[in-house]
Order: sequence, then structure tokens, then C-alpha cells
Amino acid sequence: MKKIVFTVTNDLSYDQRMKRICGTLADAGYEVTLTGRKRKTSLPLSPASYQQTRLQCFFTKGILFYAEFNTRLFFYLLFKKCDCICAIDLDTILPCYGASKLKGVQRVYDAHEYFSQMEEVISRPLVYKFWHWVEQKMIPRFPKGYTVCGSIADEFKHLYHVHYAVVRNVPVVQEEEPVTTTEKYILYQGAVNKGRGLVNLIQAMKSVPCPLVICGDGNAMDEVKEAIILHGLENKIKLTGMLPPEKLKEYTRNAYMAVNTFQRQGLNQYFSLANKFFDYIHAGIPQVTMNYPEYRRINEEYDIALLIEDINPETIAQGLNKMLNDNVLFNRLQANMAKARKALNWNNEQSVLLNFYAGI
Repeated sequence: MKKIVFTVTNDLSYDQRMKRICGTLADAGYEVTLTGRKRKTSLPLSPASYQQTRLQCFFTKGILFYAEFNTRLFFYLLFKKCDCICAIDLDTILPCYGASKLKGVQRVYDAHEYFSQMEEVISRPLVYKFWHWVEQKMIPRFPKGYTVCGSIADEFKHLYHVHYAVVRNVPVVQEEEPVTTTEKYILYQGAVNKGRGLVNLIQAMKSVPCPLVICGDGNAMDEVKEAIILHGLENKIKLTGMLPPEKLKEYTRNAYMAVNTFQRQGLNQYFSLANKFFDYIHAGIPQVTMNYPEYRRINEEYDIALLIEDINPETIAQGLNKMLNDNVLFNRLQANMAKARKALNWNNEQSVLLNFYAGI
């Protein structure tokens, strides 16, 4: 039996992609361990078909956290019996490389993000310089890997001559559940981070006659709260914070429509193919999303979203209002969800993952 260790910097509770990947490989006979961090606020881990380990750190953010976590992770990996170590994003790649070299085991890179091109990285020159250096040094040393979309795979091939597979972050097909509320609201779910255009979205809501629910948390939450107060939208915008998967699915299923905004600042945003994009499809709710390459490619095939060109508040408001007022458009997009849902799901996508690991 092949033993694979996956490494992330989150606390495992909300990482749906890793739950799907680890569960699929465990069900296929691999002995899988998912390793992350433990916070004071971490929820108890849910039972799973794979092993879960959380490393506790004294520091919780910034350079000291990364230094401490990577040191602890290196020694954990060094003494962990395994045949393969998979680094998830650049923030775990250094200890994975060091441990795999010393142990003489296989190493894999899974790029959930184009990490060095994230807005919170490229907006800080010294931070960008460091992560770009890590990327340049490490990715060529990880010839085997996969990522979430073709655009990132093509960019890595061009820059580093690696041929990565594409394993999209699509949901498992589940039994459709009935809507349980008559409340009409717009949904944003996912990371409340810089670069997501959320302050602009909040400003846009001043001229959109429908409530907004934001499900998630992140490094832009303080800005989001300030913007809500600044524009007097406390009674129109609801913040739920982080939610357990089942509770989040309930909010998604009951939404009237959804929104997926990204600033075009850095290639990570421009090449994005966010989890929420597919979650909205599986919930059967039309969405307003960006006219970026990956979204455009899928929308040309399935016609399930209204694409907008930028995240100016006026542009976002126009898109949301068009969706609210144009019943022909809304009904057409909604009717196309079934075909998209049948094709874009983990039941189909997992074969790419299984073939990848069988090949190494």
C-alpha cells in the first residue's frame, strides 16, 4: 500500500478540496495522512477514511508563524513513514522538498493557487520577492504535480518546463435538496480576502434592491465591516463568518443568485477558477462572475453565468440588477445548470487524480 502525506497550513476543518482528494485516494487503497495546523478556535476534526494530524504553533500569523510551522512540519515529515509527500501551495513546499530529499521518497506539488501572484503577495514587494524566489527554486524541483486549472498549468509549463495535470475543484454530485426558505438574497461564499472585490461589492449593494449574505472569513474582514458601516448597509448585508460545510450548503442552496468577484491584480486572480463557481452551479443558482479566461471557457460551453468585465461598483450593480430584473436571462441560466452539474463534478474529475497517482 502506498503511503501519501499531504501538507497544508490551514486547520483542516473547512478544506473541501483536501477532503475530496484524501477521501478519494483512501477509498482507492492508499494510506493517506492530511497534515495541517491547530488553532485555539479549531473545531474538533470530523471522522474520515484517512488520518488527520494538526501541528500546534506558538505563533499564529506572519513570518514567525511560517518559520515555526515549516520547521515543525519538516521534522514531522522527516520521521513520518511515507512513500510520497505532497506539498499544497508554496507555503509548505520547502519542508516537503527537504524531507523528501533526505528520505529519498517521491514528492508532488499541488498548486491550489498561483501563490506568488496572489494579491496579498504581489502588493507587498518584500513578501513577493521571497515567494517568487521560492517558486523559481522549488517548482522545477517538483516535476510531478497538478493544479486547479489549465491557465496555471500552462503558465508553469512556460516558466518552469513542468507538465502538470489539471484537477479541478469540483463538488461531489449529491441528491438535490429542496429550498427551505422564501427569503430572496444574493450570496457570496468563500474567503473574505484582499483581491476579492468585496469592498466594491458592498458599495454596489447600495443600488441593488436585494439583501447580500457573505459566508466566510479572511484577511479583509475588517475592511468589509468598515465598508458596511460606511455605506449604512448594516440591515442589508449579513456576515455569517466561517460555517461548517453542511450549514454553508444550506445558505448556498437557498440563495436566489450568487456573485463571484476578483480583482484583476496578479495572475492568480486572473487565472482563478474558484471553488464557489462550481458550488453555485451544483446548487442550481445563476451567478454574476468575472469575464476571465477559465470562467469564460466554461460559460461558453454551458451558459450558466452572467460575466462582467471589471469590479467597479457600477459594473457589479449593473450585473446584479440585470440578473434580478431579466427573467428570461435568469431562467435560461438556471435551466442550463443540470447539464453543467452532470459534467462538472468530482465523480468525473477524480479519475484524473487517480490516474496521476497511479502513474507515479
